[in-house]
Amino acid sequence: MKRLIIAGAFLAAVATGGQAFAGDVSVGTLTLHQAWARASIGPAKAGAAYLTIVNKGDEVDRLLSIETPVAKVAQIHTNIMTNGIMKMRRVEAVEIALGEPVVLGPGGLHIMLMGLKAPLREGESFPLVLTFENAGPIEIPVEIEAPTAMEPTGDSSMPGDHVQGS
Repeated sequence: MKRLIIAGAFLAAVATGGQAFAGDVSVGTLTLHQAWARASIGPAKAGAAYLTIVNKGDEVDRLLSIETPVAKVAQIHTNIMTNGIMKMRRVEAVEIALGEPVVLGPGGLHIMLMGLKAPLREGESFPLVLTFENAGPIEIPVEIEAPTAMEPTGDSSMPGDHVQGS
């Protein structure tokens, strides 16, 4: 598995003109870009993680499950407005369409981390394993940002945005 992840990172660097993006992981036709989470506030037992997934293949894939050693449970959630009240709901799977980035971010689809085993501390990171229907499990490091962050602080360009010689 680790060899597959390392090979994917190498291929991503080659495909982007030799420029690798910190925290990006490419395996097969999927690229997982800029995974991040907010630092915990006080004794919070829940948190959320965010990232963007791009499918450059020729068939749709689906995100089925998530695991991480920092929480007892990790699930895909979405926010739904019902009678003027915002509610979170679990999503069983997320379709990763061709060429359309799937953004898991604040206020929309996200990864809910429940039963945190320790506080998430700004400046640290933790692993997240996303399991896809076709691509299988892919591990990505999640960078922990400030508790008030609305986006990651790293390079915000999408993989492939950098064109050599332009």
